Formats: sequence, structure tokens, C-alpha cells
Amino acid sequence: MIPEPSIWIWLPLAIAILLAFYKQTKAAFILLAIALLGGFLEDRLQLPTMLFVVASLALAYQTPRLNKPWRHLSLGLIVLGSLALMMHWIPGFSNAKVLDGVVSGPSSAPFTMYLNLDKPLIFFLLLLAWPPLLGNASHTNKRVLSLTAILLFSLLPIAWGLGALKPELSLPSWWWLFMVNNLLFTCVAEEALFRGFLQQAISNKFGWIPGLIITSLLFGLAHFAGGPLLIAFATLAGVGYGLAFHYSSRLWVAVLFHFLFNLSHLLFFTYPILAK
Repeated sequence: MIPEPSIWIWLPLAIAILLAFYKQTKAAFILLAIALLGGFLEDRLQLPTMLFVVASLALAYQTPRLNKPWRHLSLGLIVLGSLALMMHWIPGFSNAKVLDGVVSGPSSAPFTMYLNLDKPLIFFLLLLAWPPLLGNASHTNKRVLSLTAILLFSLLPIAWGLGALKPELSLPSWWWLFMVNNLLFTCVAEEALFRGFLQQAISNKFGWIPGLIITSLLFGLAHFAGGPLLIAFATLAGVGYGLAFHYSSRLWVAVLFHFLFNLSHLLFFTYPILAK
């Protein structure tokens, strides 16, 4: 693990995300402000980019209060900005490389991991712009959720059968850092965008099945850098996360499914892929 003095700025960011899920919105945004200010002071966030982030948050805050045509335009801009944040296309962020070429086991390919300051902002933008983001807890179908979990986790042995992975029990020394980063800074951001916003918005317009299918396809395409096989598996995993969200009506359930799938991959199979 690479020592990084500026890593402290991700602590208030992590707590802010947790508080937001407990609907402590004011405290969450105070801690977000501390994290952003810390990022600026630690040269992790350039001044023009920080001003852009503040302006984006202000726009997101105003979005639910706008009239319909302007609200749709504002949401469109926020979604485009969220995609740019997810793909790290917005300049001025210096994310912290905390793992560099490490391996989780002897058969695993080298793995590099960053603590991102840009990607987690997706959650906060959508939390302001889209009030239903966290779900409404209107119903929970535990039987379907259990079946969904079985089908979702079966993707890992299927990937083994196709030669992309193989079983490998491992608990690397950096497991705790992986867990915090993957849960709070990766899964939350991705589920907020794809399930909390896109799936809900498309489902409201066209029905929940088109919402599930379209969002899962988009989630798969977002993994284009990993090639066709990863796109296919990410699409199928997206169906699992989408079903978890639909049958629980809670964003945190989709986040939990996503995180446990990734953690199982790390602990029980070669991660991220089988070494060539």
C-alpha cells in the first residue's frame, strides 16, 4: 500500500455518504464541504474544478424547483456531468493511488486502485437533483431478492467456466481499504446513477421491465474498456442489481448486492481477472 498523507480527506467524504443514507442531509453536505476544501488544500482539487463542482451542486439543488422543461434540461446536464465524473473525464482532480500493481493471489492479475474524489460526487449531485434517489421503501419481496442473489452470484462460477476467472481463496493485507473504497466510493456512485436515477426515471416513463433492461444495458456499456466479455457480465450483473432495487425499493439494497458481489470476487476468485 502506498503511504498517502492526504488520505484524510476521504474520511469526511465517507462519513458524509453514510449520513446521507441516514437522511442526515445537512450534516452530510457540511462534511462534503470539508472534504472538498481539504482536497483543494492538499492539491487534490484544482481551483477551477472546485468552482465547477460548487456550481454543479448549486444547479442540482435548484433542479427540483425548476419548471418542467428547465428541470429536464438541468437533469440532463447533471447526468452528462455524472457520466464524465464516472469516466474521470473532468480535469482538475488528482485521485490518490493507494495500491499499485498488487496481486490478491498467485494466479491473479496485478491490480491498481485509486481513492477517487470525482466519482463519489455523482451521489451528492443526484441526491440534490432527484429527491426519490434513495427509494421509497414501498415494498420488499424477500423471496425474489433471495432468488436474485443466487442468480447474481452464479455469474462468478460461470466466469470460471469461461476461463476468465478461477477459484482462489485470498485475504490480501489491503482488504479493508478495498472494502471501504468499493462500498462507499464505487458502488454508491454507480448505483445512484444507474439504479437510483436512470432505472427509476425510465421505469416511471415506460414501465419497470424496460427500465431494468435499458439501465442494465447502459451499465454494461459503461464497462466497455474491459472488452466484450466484461460488458456482457456487467450487463447481467446490472440486471441483478436492478432487480434488487426494484424488489426492495431501497438504493442501499442495490448497493449492498453490488458490494457483496465484488467482495466475493476478491475473496473467492482471482481478482480482477486470471493472470495470463
